[in-house]
Amino acid sequence: MAQEKTVKQLQQEVDNYISQFKEGYFTPLEMIARLTEELGELAREVNHVYGPKKKKSTEADASISEELGDLLFVLITMANSLDVDLREAHDGVMEKFNTRDKNRWTRKDESK
Repeated sequence: MAQEKTVKQLQQEVDNYISQFKEGYFTPLEMIARLTEELGELAREVNHVYGPKKKKSTEADASISEELGDLLFVLITMANSLDVDLREAHDGVMEKFNTRDKNRWTRKDESK
């Protein structure tokens, strides 16, 4: 079984990959375009699997997992290029949800 990676390790792994190329990281606007492209591919897969639009027999197979992986890779490249620590960003978002939005949703009955 593969060892679980921390967010920091994921960011370092992507940086190691990108750093071997002269071109380096894309500009922020290019990465937004790439994120949008990857999100569109994910949306298309979700629509094929869960929505009314099924794939044509001539269309290549892809998976939701693969598309999420592509989206994650581009998100990490963007974070790296902007010196964003994704763990810190995640912690900030969770703090926001646990304070500002703590009563926004109906909680499951914990007595069951």
